[in-house]
Amino acid sequence: MTKTDRQILQIAVPSIVSNITVPLLGMVDVAIVGHMGSAVYIGAVAVGSMIFNLIYWLFGFLRMGTSGMTAQALGRRDLPEVTRILVRSALVALAIALLLFVLQVPLRWLMFRLIGPTPDVVPYAASYFRIVIWGAPASLSLFALTGWFIGLQNTRIPMFISIMQNVVNIVASLCLVYGLGLKIEGVAMGTVIAQYAGLLASVGLLVRYYRRLFRGLSFHTTRSSFLDFFAINRDLFLRTVCLVAVNLYFTSAGARQGAVILSANTVLLQFYLFFSYFMDGFAYAGEALGGRHYGARNAEAFRRTLRRLFGWMLIVTVLFTLVYVIAGMPVVSLLTDEPLVRTTARDYLFWAWLIPATGCMAFIWDGVFVGVTATRGMLVSSAIAALLFFAVCLLTVGMIGNHGLWLAQVGYLAARGAVQTVWYRRKISPKLLL
Repeated sequence: MTKTDRQILQIAVPSIVSNITVPLLGMVDVAIVGHMGSAVYIGAVAVGSMIFNLIYWLFGFLRMGTSGMTAQALGRRDLPEVTRILVRSALVALAIALLLFVLQVPLRWLMFRLIGPTPDVVPYAASYFRIVIWGAPASLSLFALTGWFIGLQNTRIPMFISIMQNVVNIVASLCLVYGLGLKIEGVAMGTVIAQYAGLLASVGLLVRYYRRLFRGLSFHTTRSSFLDFFAINRDLFLRTVCLVAVNLYFTSAGARQGAVILSANTVLLQFYLFFSYFMDGFAYAGEALGGRHYGARNAEAFRRTLRRLFGWMLIVTVLFTLVYVIAGMPVVSLLTDEPLVRTTARDYLFWAWLIPATGCMAFIWDGVFVGVTATRGMLVSSAIAALLFFAVCLLTVGMIGNHGLWLAQVGYLAARGAVQTVWYRRKISPKLLL
């Protein structure tokens, strides 16, 4: 194993652990409300969690943009800029949180219109929303801090914070629900407490390990630096809008084909999530190491890192493909015990086999592009792939049903990677020679 491999794994492995713990926050809430004696509580948490997942996903640029810019500043050894990037990102995060507070009533109305919860679920989901919205400053600030830590090649702190948040969420929710009898309000308050606990722990670790970077800091900035900051984050935001549009349409198009198809698609999408938990770890390594080498204008180290990243990508892709082919149906059986859903999922399972091969390049390129702040390439690739997705859906779903939807999905994944490959060769690789 080379030095570059060790550097990649030092960043990737903690990130993978963090990714695996993320779904636990939602699972804990569902497990708690699942024993309250009414299905409306489960529905309320499901709707509320979906709303905030969607909102925070749209503002994920706070993490990605901060990560790439920090890694490049570190590569240039521009430590004052490293600190200023965090300050800018944190200020933007707080401004967005304030905007969410101000617009929470129309935002809640819009989200309920989009999701369409049943009338019995609405009041409980509204209560969940009104409480969890107060966690927005913590969640968005954590995006900025997490991106900053990754840019500094440190994924151990985000891993610790992720695990700690889960523990706090479990303890707080159990105490509030079963100790004080707060029901849905207790679950929501437990989530907010966990978010602020994560923020306080992050700030504490920042002060402990990085306070020397902030000594004598004078926050001054130029108009061009702010324009660059917002240009990068604008592209990332619009790119996320493309991703959200595809995912929402995939879900809604499946729902229009009936509850069984919707359930089968939901089960099979877990194969994509399992794969993404691992590939995102290597994408984070691409952000941190690629951005650092790019900022230092070390073309040889950058290309060496890129080659090793694609080597690890190949290993993970082959392993996941083999597991999915060999153990696909046993995994489906673990995820659902409904016979009709299992039978339907079997008919479409071969599409899940294609997910690792068609999606792997997009994950690695996303990480590399974030690291070198080639956000316009990410936007262009996502927009082209989204257009392809909707075109394939329009042409095939009416003829071959759900197979057309899955054809569009794997085509979308492959198109993102293909367009990014072309963009790298034409736009990024030549700059390494300068």
